[in-house]
Amino acid sequence: VQLQASGGGLVQPGGSLRLSCVVSRSIVSFGAVDWHRQAPGKQRELVARIISSGRTTYADSAKGRFTISRDNAKNTVTLQMTSLKPEDTAVYYCGLVTPSRIYWGQGTLVTVSS
Repeated sequence: VQLQASGGGLVQPGGSLRLSCVVSRSIVSFGAVDWHRQAPGKQRELVARIISSGRTTYADSAKGRFTISRDNAKNTVTLQMTSLKPEDTAVYYCGLVTPSRIYWGQGTLVTVSS
């Protein structure tokens, strides 16, 4: 299984970015697809999760600002990020959750700075 994350970049505080994760296999049968992030010197943390039913979960830091969605027909999971803050700066990774392991994409860098 391969995951290709894209959409990162440099954005000013208050701006928006849309991250996409394309999975090489059908995501319909898998339990969940996550977006995690890792800031310099910090541990990787869960940002958002969407399960097969469409139910979503967000970190407190993401609630009200980020929206995760999935397009099963395109095997794609998207993270729409708004009202970005400097503390959102990190490498963002998408992960496909299976019973035995999580498959990770290569990460995409998001930098929020003026």
